[in-house]
Amino acid sequence: MRKYLYCEAGFVEKADWLPNCWVNVECPTQEDFDFLTKELNVPESFLQDIADTDERPRTDTEGNWLLTILRIPMQTQGNKVPYTTVPIGIITNNQVTVSVCYHSTDMIPDFIEHTRKKEINVRNKYELILRLIYSSAVWFLKYLKQIYNEVNHAEKELERSIRNEDLLRLMNLQKSLVYFNTSIRGNEVMIGKLQNIFNDKDYQNVELTEDVIIELKQAHNQVNIYSDILTGTMDAFASIISNNVNTIMKRMTSISIILMVPTLIASFYGMNVDVHVDEMPHAFSFIVLCSVLLSALAFVIFRKIKWF
Repeated sequence: MRKYLYCEAGFVEKADWLPNCWVNVECPTQEDFDFLTKELNVPESFLQDIADTDERPRTDTEGNWLLTILRIPMQTQGNKVPYTTVPIGIITNNQVTVSVCYHSTDMIPDFIEHTRKKEINVRNKYELILRLIYSSAVWFLKYLKQIYNEVNHAEKELERSIRNEDLLRLMNLQKSLVYFNTSIRGNEVMIGKLQNIFNDKDYQNVELTEDVIIELKQAHNQVNIYSDILTGTMDAFASIISNNVNTIMKRMTSISIILMVPTLIASFYGMNVDVHVDEMPHAFSFIVLCSVLLSALAFVIFRKIKWF
């Protein structure tokens, strides 16, 4: 699906392509692919690079075309890892600006709507790339807050009952933070590369560049903080599980020893030898009473040493 967006105090959708408009393509079909390669003459190699889900942030050139690949956050559905990042490519030359993403994300529609509400005038392709990086940092922070809330919820569940599902949930959130961390760092590196490429005065926007850098640093710091919190939480619950296992083993051992006392006495008195009590009145009751008293004594001892 492709949209033709022209900047008029915010991006406005047009019915057909116009020079200097932004062509946004999400989940491209064969028709979109043919339009980009045959009508706009976009290099096919660029589209193939963007299709690689593991592609890292970088730039590439072919003739007068420039490819800029960024990583943007995305919330997954029906996947073990709830949040991940996907590549988006911005392909530009002197007259054409095309963004291609092979996944449907919430960031791009929100970015377009934001430019309309704020009536933002995007002057050139460099500013468009910067604002897309800025928007990605905002969405990184938004998803980080959701991850933090999910971690708190999982902690409360684990406090009531430690289940493998909750621990696996925390582990998958940890994976999401790793993806966020590497993607944010890659986007940060791209800022410096883009400043070297678009070093003409017509492209410079110092204030916007500083805002983007600050937002990315904030997102990076938040990722590190939440990652440390999550790592500490998982280590703490791993220790709790180990302690619980030790406690259970101590209790099981104590119960076995307590039950062994009457079993041992019954074994002695069950031997085929003269035990000199077979003619005593109430001999059975006496043996049972001794077994109960010795078991109670063992129980008291284990309580004092906190094995119960």
